[in-house]
Amino acid sequence: MPTARVLVTPAAEATIDLLRDEHGPLMFHQSGGCCDGSSPMCFVAGEFRVGTNDVWLGRIHSCDFFMSASQFEYWKHTQLTVDVVKGRGASFSLEIPLGVRFLIRSRMFTEEESGDLTPVFDGEEYPNVTR
Repeated sequence: MPTARVLVTPAAEATIDLLRDEHGPLMFHQSGGCCDGSSPMCFVAGEFRVGTNDVWLGRIHSCDFFMSASQFEYWKHTQLTVDVVKGRGASFSLEIPLGVRFLIRSRMFTEEESGDLTPVFDGEEYPNVTR
C-alpha cells in the first residue's frame, strides 16, 4: 500500500465530524501564502474552486485535501498531518467559530517511503480518479 501524503489526528477528526454535522461534506485546501495562507483551510466541499494550479494529495477522514501547486513544490518531500489546536486563526476556515484552528505537522519521508508515495493529481484531474 502506498505511503499516504496526508494524515489526520483523532482530535482533528473529531472537529471534522462536528463541522460535517453542521455543514455537510467538506474539503481542505492549503495555499502558499504567508501567515494563515500556509494553514490548511476547511470548506464545504466544492466551495473552494480547484484547478490545474492545485494538487490533490489524498483524503483525510473522507475529505479531499488539496494544496496549491507552488506550495506542493516545497512540501512534496514531507508527510503532512492535519491537527487542531485551541486558538483562533484569521481565516475563512469553517472551524474558526469553534475557537480552534487546523494546523499542519510535518515530517520528511524516509527514502523507502519516497519510493512508494500515493500519487498526486491536479485539481482538474482528481474527480476522474477519486470518484
